[in-house]
Amino acid sequence: MFLMNTYPRKDIAFVRGENSCLFDKNGKRYIDFLSGIAVNTLGYSHQKLKNALKNQIDNILHTSNLYENPWQEEVASKLISFFGESGKVFFCNSGTEANEAAIKLTRKYFKDKGQDKYRIITFKGGFHGRTMGSLSATPRPNLHQGFEPMLDGFDYAEFNDIDSVKSLITEKTAGIMIEAIQGEGGINEANLDFLKALENLCKENNVLLILDEVQAGMGRTGKFFAYQHAGIKPDIITMAKGLGSGLPIGAVIAKDEVAESFGVGTHGATFGGNALSCMAASITLDEIPSLMEQIPSKEVIFRKALEHFGLLKGKGLMLGLDIKKDCKEISNELHKRGLVINCTATSVLRMLPPLVITKEEIEEGLDILTSTLKEFL
Repeated sequence: MFLMNTYPRKDIAFVRGENSCLFDKNGKRYIDFLSGIAVNTLGYSHQKLKNALKNQIDNILHTSNLYENPWQEEVASKLISFFGESGKVFFCNSGTEANEAAIKLTRKYFKDKGQDKYRIITFKGGFHGRTMGSLSATPRPNLHQGFEPMLDGFDYAEFNDIDSVKSLITEKTAGIMIEAIQGEGGINEANLDFLKALENLCKENNVLLILDEVQAGMGRTGKFFAYQHAGIKPDIITMAKGLGSGLPIGAVIAKDEVAESFGVGTHGATFGGNALSCMAASITLDEIPSLMEQIPSKEVIFRKALEHFGLLKGKGLMLGLDIKKDCKEISNELHKRGLVINCTATSVLRMLPPLVITKEEIEEGLDILTSTLKEFL
């Protein structure tokens, strides 16, 4: 009654969770194949995470980025180790803020070098957020409607088409921003050769390569960053969603040379990287390596069960089943039967379960999914 109508909310109120299951206000149990849209990395009752957060609450929640923050340093050092080379981290609160920061950093980097380069190439089918900068970087006319004019400085290329990218490169091009797997676009995977070609194109044209890992990162595909399957090295990475296992925290990682352009006063985030969110991120990062080892075998279970129902796209525990028809009705029915899932890109049933989901929970959820699909397809 008092909320703006920005979400098509289902008439379900979850009040409790255990492992990879949710319980509504009536006590009904659901298998969770969505994890808050790739957010609840460690599920809902991870004891180590709960203990650490309770302890942090007893001490301090927030100070300010005007003071030293040992929790940020701890998380940043862990992120850089996953990055695999020298770099620096900026903390914010969400994926859209991380992408907004990456856009600003890209422009600032070339301004500092005395070069008039500011345009960024993004890809059709992509999604980078809903602030004006990140929305302008998102090639979706339906999302732009009512907010025009979009900000200048963005060119839209065809996904997995290197010639399309080359045709947009000019002396004004500063960056290329891409998701290794387009989440909101329907779980569309970038070809590994295409990502390698993008890296070479950036090097040849003095352009920064920006990887949006907001949804695909955090070990979800079996590697910490989805782009790592291609063996490339971006200049900037953006992330959020699963980083805090339910607490809001986003991050931008940049190579040292690029990171230097964010000097004192150039950018900020009041709540970015506060003590509580950083504690959640630190525990999450500690747990991910062992969870990643289990992802390939869990993916196999999904693939064996769903291979006959449509085109199964994606990698690891970031999967989408394209049933080639509107999937909203099926999604609604699955919720009634106790499976949390969602429909994206009109016809794709998107599956983003917590990384801690057990094989037994996967099989239980797939039993619900496959029996329902047999009735509807």
